[in-house]
Amino acid sequence: MKVLLVNGSSHAKGCTFTALSEVAGALQAEGIETEIISIGSASFRGCINCGKCSELKRCVFDDDCANTILQKAREADGLVIGSPVYYAGPNGALCAILDRVFYASAGTLAGKPAAAIVNCRRGGASAAFDRLNKYFTISKMPVVSSQYWNSTHGFTPTDVKKDLEGMQVMRTLGTHMAWMLKSIKNAGLPLPAEENRVWTNFII
Repeated sequence: MKVLLVNGSSHAKGCTFTALSEVAGALQAEGIETEIISIGSASFRGCINCGKCSELKRCVFDDDCANTILQKAREADGLVIGSPVYYAGPNGALCAILDRVFYASAGTLAGKPAAAIVNCRRGGASAAFDRLNKYFTISKMPVVSSQYWNSTHGFTPTDVKKDLEGMQVMRTLGTHMAWMLKSIKNAGLPLPAEENRVWTNFII
């Protein structure tokens, strides 16, 4: 089994990476393979609602990491997305990527356990955390919990490591993710049958 961890910071080895690495270490201790992929500091397009992904099964824009993340997420058994907190929200570049990734996923990530983690200097963590979780709940992905909201605090990687509670939250998240992955595998059950989709139009 394998979990993909997405570092949504422009800093490949910064605070978000430090927190994700703690999650990855706990997963590895449970025998789960991990991969951390960073979005880096390039410019990213947002979704333009062209609809081509429904035909291509990937985003029409293929000059950044969005399709790489989508393919790796499809191949993985679980997903963890991490972001720094900017103005009480996730990194805007990360959201531009995730809008495209999840729209193009077309239901192929359903049933995969997922979790979000965020890092902030001081405040805004819970709002950013909430924003990221919405990608999972609309995609029928079970959200993995820890012992507290999945946030760490610190302005540098060294600061983050000093956040002992935050580090424990990350380790607990990794352990809980491993437990859920193993439980799903051992149960061997298919995804639940779905009703035909109902769309409500609020304009009458």
